[in-house]
Amino acid sequence: MKNFAYVRTSSVSEAVQQASSQPNAMFIAGGTNLVDRMKAFLDQPTQLIDITRLDMTRIESSRDGMRLGALVSNTAVADHPEIRRNYPMVSRAILLGASQQIRNVATVGGNLLQRTRCPYYYDTAFACNKRQPGSGCAALTGINRMHALFGASDQCIAVHPSDMCVPLAALDAIVEVEGSQGKRQIPFTEFHRLPENTPQRDSNLEPGELITAIVLPSLPFAQSSVYLKLRDRASYAFALVSVAAAIEVASDRKIQAARLAMGGVAHKPWRLTTAEQFLIGKPAQAETFQQAAEIAMQAAQPLSDNRFKVGLGQRAIRRALTIAANGGGVA
Repeated sequence: MKNFAYVRTSSVSEAVQQASSQPNAMFIAGGTNLVDRMKAFLDQPTQLIDITRLDMTRIESSRDGMRLGALVSNTAVADHPEIRRNYPMVSRAILLGASQQIRNVATVGGNLLQRTRCPYYYDTAFACNKRQPGSGCAALTGINRMHALFGASDQCIAVHPSDMCVPLAALDAIVEVEGSQGKRQIPFTEFHRLPENTPQRDSNLEPGELITAIVLPSLPFAQSSVYLKLRDRASYAFALVSVAAAIEVASDRKIQAARLAMGGVAHKPWRLTTAEQFLIGKPAQAETFQQAAEIAMQAAQPLSDNRFKVGLGQRAIRRALTIAANGGGVA
């Protein structure tokens, strides 16, 4: 990695001011992805702003839901009794996402800002518009087994790597940020970007803005939610496809509400709103779940090597809905 300046800040406003005055500065907390990118010369900040001492380490609950400070560790979220009870798909996604050692230092805010693990992005011998805009996308004609089914462009077909972000999209979480223009809230489904013609931009954060917290809205039927992850190996591999599912089933077994999102299929966590709408009022049974799965995957645009993910995604959705309808639990 290249030489850089280092500064430790004592307040959010100081951190934001420092970042705003240094165009090529970056925030660092756990650094579990950033340091890897710096070692590979993918990120070359002139300054790292250490935010680990800031007051963003609390998990707070209220009638309206829960607020997770941006510096709360992934381990603390996954193990929190209220998260495990009220949002089990969040806890499960984190536990399936990384080793214990990584979870102990990785933070909530940092999890949102992970960059793709596309091998062509990491290998500087290949063209990559995300790494060097205008250079091309080697994955389009290369090995694209792990790449996107939805929302891709001819500029980039990479997928977002986070597990935790998938249930956050399903829950309609809110991202709280602070920048030089003040504080604002970003709906989670609007936080990450699709590649379009600017694949180098992963999020809608403005320069110098800092994530301060994630808010999980109250959603009672999320208590029976599930996170299902399908991968090549059980030892912390990234998802081929993953599904976060929660449904509310009335006493007559009709579906009253539904939340569905997928990971491993797009440049951002992919919310399945059309399938959610289809489920409302339908009986909670295998035929309904199969139809919802087919609807969810209708818009998929498979590549040369990942067509198998369409059928795999359908089966994963059907299974996740079945588990959620029967009280949730470990998939």
